Amino acid sequence: MAIRNGQICLSQVLNLKSNSARRNLFCILKRRIISHSSEANTIKTISNVNEEHINDHKKTILKSGPSLEHFIANHTSVSQNVQTTGATAVSLPSYINKSTLGGQNRKVYFDVHGCQMNVNDVEISWSVLKNSGYTRTTELGQADVILMMTCSIRDGAEQKIWRKLHILKQYKKKRQRNSENLPPLKIGILGCMAERLKSKILEQEKMVDLVCGPDAYKDLPRMLAVTESGQTAVNVLLSLDETYADIMPVRLNENSPSAFVSIMRGCDNMCSYCIVPFTRGRERSRPISSILDEVRMLSDQGIKEVTLLGQNVNSYRDTSDTTIHNSIDTKLTPGFKTIYKPKTGGRRFSDLLDKVSQIDPEMRIRFTSPHPKDFPDEVLDLIKERSNICNQIHLPAQSGNTEVLQRMRRGYTREAYLDLVYHIRHRIPDVYLSSDFIAGFCEETELEHEDTVSLMKEVKYHVVYSFPYSMRQKTSAYHRLKDNVTDDVKSRRHLQLRDLFRQEALKLNEKEIGSTQLILIEGESKRSALDMAGRNDGNVKVIVPNTNIPESCVDTSTRKIQRGDYVVVKIRSANSQVLHGIPLYHTTLTELYSNNKLISEQLYQSSAL
Repeated sequence: MAIRNGQICLSQVLNLKSNSARRNLFCILKRRIISHSSEANTIKTISNVNEEHINDHKKTILKSGPSLEHFIANHTSVSQNVQTTGATAVSLPSYINKSTLGGQNRKVYFDVHGCQMNVNDVEISWSVLKNSGYTRTTELGQADVILMMTCSIRDGAEQKIWRKLHILKQYKKKRQRNSENLPPLKIGILGCMAERLKSKILEQEKMVDLVCGPDAYKDLPRMLAVTESGQTAVNVLLSLDETYADIMPVRLNENSPSAFVSIMRGCDNMCSYCIVPFTRGRERSRPISSILDEVRMLSDQGIKEVTLLGQNVNSYRDTSDTTIHNSIDTKLTPGFKTIYKPKTGGRRFSDLLDKVSQIDPEMRIRFTSPHPKDFPDEVLDLIKERSNICNQIHLPAQSGNTEVLQRMRRGYTREAYLDLVYHIRHRIPDVYLSSDFIAGFCEETELEHEDTVSLMKEVKYHVVYSFPYSMRQKTSAYHRLKDNVTDDVKSRRHLQLRDLFRQEALKLNEKEIGSTQLILIEGESKRSALDMAGRNDGNVKVIVPNTNIPESCVDTSTRKIQRGDYVVVKIRSANSQVLHGIPLYHTTLTELYSNNKLISEQLYQSSAL
């Protein structure tokens, strides 16, 4: 056997006469190349490695590539290798110049597309690169490295990124022609689209230097070092345990009073339309201790609002503390089910929400995106009781028809969803509800679509995100259902849902006229520097004049409204998306909650008399 002292040389493998031995060893080699794919040209070359091509690639690999020991180091068996899916940073091989690993103050430009989770992923990536000596620029023309954080949730999002990538290719060619004194521009694709379309990106977009999946951001310094030698770096392996709990994100917008905190990654729901489980992998949660440390740091920095993030945030389950023996199965909302077995043990979302809300009484807490199946009363009671947990719940419905929901594999009926809505409003009467809807899902009829219309009319959401359905490869719908609703019908149904939402939201917002609300000021209004923009408890935007107002309800001295201030506002007008108000005075969450509680008690005592 071609093994001496635990090492295997590639030349020895190529000369093995036993087909089975060669096949087994090349399986090991192929897996290790994929996990360190940037160390051997591109994924295109990797995916074509087989016995028929051995002779064609032999000279090239032996001349410039690493020996096999680089790829199977620290792996004692094939089975161990298959199970090792973590995407932590790997040690730098000897054939890569270590001097290029540091950023050397090269400037990185981030182009962010998609959801709030992508924003947080960029902040993780920036933290990794900043610690490696890179600097950040917000000017495209100054960039030495351009990293695009991509989204694959819908075809429209992907098409936007393809168009942007074509523009960047031309920009890169122009820089190569006209900037002899500057280092070569590097373009990288990060995130979900990188994982889903890695081969297409490399085959069609020859100007891409780096393809990095959602679980490989720690590997960015090494991957960028590989690109310095003219190779394409690829790492798109998904992980069973990567949560980036050991990375403290560096915020992109340092002036914002709000911040995002990722508490979990991946999703196990396997809805038939959704690509997320295939681009972001299985559910895994960060330890509570690391989340609390991050929130405390943000509090020390003066952050006034934190949004807890995850693909299925309220299914959070921390099993890192082995001293906690909780054998109780995960409690689902009545009438809801999942396709996976009930999960046992660990600290749940209610435990996390409780501890996060106690860190800073002046910090508002939000969370997104949840699944309706995970709303036990413990979570609802915390929202009602804690003054700094916002009375706003995102409750994605996706459809109002039971048969469509079954095809979507959502795990509930129309009736179960409505029962949950009524239950939430019974426990939290002043709750703001938002939702997601898909128009024109596979085989959806006009009658089924009308059920979605009637659901929206019945529930009356403050915010709705609706999109025409786009088929995603790898999903259950792609393999089992027919995307037989035409594009024009999808568009018509989508526009109907959008217009209906705006009509209902206008009615809800007009009811707010004359009310007094607390808003957190985010900054100047986009339309006028004479106005300031903030958001109320329900995450609805509120515009107020930029003026001096009293320090508090009892202090008549005045000061100007600034970003990060809590301001009490009287609403004077509204449209379907924005409220306009008159600022009354500055306050704090604690002060306002105490005053409101006192007023409520006085009203209760008066009514009792």
